[in-house]
Amino acid sequence: MDYRKRTLEELQSRIGRAAERTALVGLDGFVDRIVHPVAQRNGHGANFVPMKTITEFGERILAASGKSTNIELYPVMEKLGGNGPIMANALLSAGVQTRYVGALGKPHVHDLFRDFAERTQAISITEPSITIAAEFSDGKLMLGNTVSLDDITFDALLRQIGEGALFDLFSRADLIGLVNWTMIPHMTAFFTALLARVIPVLPPRDQRIWFFDLADPEKRSRGDLVSALRTIARFQPHGSVTLGLNLKEAQQVATALGLPPPESDAASLQAGAAAIREALAVGTVVVHPKESAACANRDGTFWIEGPYTPTPKITTGAGDHFNAGFVTGQLIGLSPEACLTVGACFSGHYVRTATSPSLYDVDAFLRDW
Repeated sequence: MDYRKRTLEELQSRIGRAAERTALVGLDGFVDRIVHPVAQRNGHGANFVPMKTITEFGERILAASGKSTNIELYPVMEKLGGNGPIMANALLSAGVQTRYVGALGKPHVHDLFRDFAERTQAISITEPSITIAAEFSDGKLMLGNTVSLDDITFDALLRQIGEGALFDLFSRADLIGLVNWTMIPHMTAFFTALLARVIPVLPPRDQRIWFFDLADPEKRSRGDLVSALRTIARFQPHGSVTLGLNLKEAQQVATALGLPPPESDAASLQAGAAAIREALAVGTVVVHPKESAACANRDGTFWIEGPYTPTPKITTGAGDHFNAGFVTGQLIGLSPEACLTVGACFSGHYVRTATSPSLYDVDAFLRDW
């Protein structure tokens, strides 16, 4: 029996548990404008040849050095974005009771987030940031204006809802997901405030999960990154920490910690996840390239091959869907291998359909895989 069949069996016996679980997710919020850069226009509207690769896009830019150039960005869609909202939206689709805190609009919630904010009883601290996501066959370029995220601080949240409501918000959650550390300047200070001012008064809760996603820390200094990682590790005694990383992030984290950066093969991914976990002394480290996924916890290391497609409908948000699927698996008590498989199915369904799956969609996806 392979990992897909084992996951199906586990999922069928636990699928109803998701509705009994609660999640709190934050802290960012973006308006995502998905675009395709135009290589050759043949007529009006969508009658054009897009630039297929980042290399092609880069060569067009380099050719303009000392001159100038005009690159058309054809709009494909505008949607709610940010690691937190996308992950929270996917958790909602999985049936998990989900609350959200972040940057959805102030004084009024942005129109794109209105339905999401109602469904998550959201608390919005500031305006959403803007991302222009240029998608290519070999990756994507995220061009962002993130100035509003400077307003996200622990004290801003405390002023907005008060001490009692803040403690209640965190005390009710089985899963607390704090994502997009890279783009939120005061996120490490937010972590520290939680450890000093909230966690000491939280009531005990069996198997509380703390999930962290750094979100491409390349632009942050090594010192900042190591400080954040050491602060994240301090949450482990208060539940179980899961650190989610794509391959590039895993390589950056490993390098910052003085470890060999993992490569994309199964053995290297598992060894890399285990080394990062051991260095930080956290519960679980997950590494998910596009083609596969691996994780390490106290029971060992695990790897699965993913349902990769070379022709995705959308790629922005694929990693956030993987994260949502993985932690949903943790919430309902799946094995690490099954958590990886459910995460891969969440992402696989999303990139093919541009919609977040339910666990029943995941069940169907697994059967057709």
